Amino acid sequence: MNIQTEQFVEVARREMADLTSRAFLQLLPPVIAAMRKAGMATFPDPDAANEYSRAIRAEVVARLPELLEEFEANATARGATVIWARDAKEANDFILNLALERGIKYVTKGKSMVSEELGTNDVLIRNGIEAFETDLGEFIAQQLHRPPFHIVGPAVNVSVQEVCDLFMEKAGMEEPTTDPVELGYAARLYLRDKFHHLEMGITGVNMAVAETGSIINVENEGNIRLTKSSPRIQVSVMSIEKVVPNMEDAMHVLRLLCRNCTGQSISSYVSIDTGPKKDDEIDGPEELYIVIVDNGRSDLYGDVKAREALRCIRCGACLNHCPVYATIGGYPYGWAYSGPMGQVLNPLLLGLERTQDLYRACTLCGACKEVCPSGIDHPSMFLYYRSKDVKGDGELKGKKRDWKEVSIFKLFTLASTLPWFWNMGIRLLRPLYNRNAENGVVTHMSGPFEGWFRTRNLPAIPSKTFHERWKNIREKRSS
Repeated sequence: MNIQTEQFVEVARREMADLTSRAFLQLLPPVIAAMRKAGMATFPDPDAANEYSRAIRAEVVARLPELLEEFEANATARGATVIWARDAKEANDFILNLALERGIKYVTKGKSMVSEELGTNDVLIRNGIEAFETDLGEFIAQQLHRPPFHIVGPAVNVSVQEVCDLFMEKAGMEEPTTDPVELGYAARLYLRDKFHHLEMGITGVNMAVAETGSIINVENEGNIRLTKSSPRIQVSVMSIEKVVPNMEDAMHVLRLLCRNCTGQSISSYVSIDTGPKKDDEIDGPEELYIVIVDNGRSDLYGDVKAREALRCIRCGACLNHCPVYATIGGYPYGWAYSGPMGQVLNPLLLGLERTQDLYRACTLCGACKEVCPSGIDHPSMFLYYRSKDVKGDGELKGKKRDWKEVSIFKLFTLASTLPWFWNMGIRLLRPLYNRNAENGVVTHMSGPFEGWFRTRNLPAIPSKTFHERWKNIREKRSS
């Protein structure tokens, strides 16, 4: 998958200049946030419900190795095959080799953030196996070759006319229409044909229950259920943090997940699968493979602060309350995970150096922390990443600061406490600084200030200081 987190600033500027995107963002996050608020109000005590969910996720992270071993034992006992993958390559290699061995020509996929993270579609397609996303939003995003715009609505920002043109070209729609119902029906006809002859399906996992070895999927369209029940071979891909201790905990987290995603008390479809199809059952796969993906998570588990990111249940509530996401949308984050969720996860999975624009693009308002049903303290995580990056901590792959850059900021500190030193510095630096000005604004700077100006535009320094101008005025008046 093409990861473009390094282009955060460039894409954010482009999105902020897009009036259509800005108008859309003024509507979408507030509406979903209002739906969430109404959904949470159906709890007798919303605060207590949140605290219980946060306690469950804290226990999961604390007991993660033990719970994963318990899940593997119980899933295997019920007929599933559990595969451990250390990284994206191992996970994709297993899925690809399984498909090639069984002569699979194409697969359908349920909506899955972890498969976006792994770039599974690209690997399959490069090796001659077609991969069809079956969630309507993901299907549109896939055909447009774009990353998800929002975790709940991956293509919710795409105009109806653009969808019409796309379906005329890709889905075999015979006549143009902008009727959403007709467009949905065209996608349904196209994808239902894939399900009829399906041999292998791939989905994600919303929760994996350690006590029973069950996997749980949540959706509103029914496409995941078809992807799981139609083919002989089912592959469910999960990251290690998706496990929960027991079914009671899973049901409570499920209630919070649905309300925070879409404001619903429960999604239209909830599938709980424990092992492959039994002899007396009609639907379900004959072979169930559960791929548990690490992909760098174990490396950060030893860091008590960093492991807090593993609490995330991918509900997307933080996106709808984030002023930064509400301004720039999902594309600037450049990967599967966007908003505060992406700002927490991406630096740990991709490294601090290539994601520093993400965790620095935060007002630290705390809205994400306030609504998070998992209890993640997003602002403190961002400050932690910043401190690690400055120190060049190797554990989180942060870059080491150049000694010249450090010296510059020490000089800045000294100058801010000594007026005469500050004035001398201004006189010396003014020509260098203003040489980079365009229309009175400095938008770039080479050398030790390059990092600072990558995300900041500042006015050029006036040719004369206030004191110099005032001195000239007084001299003119006295003469």
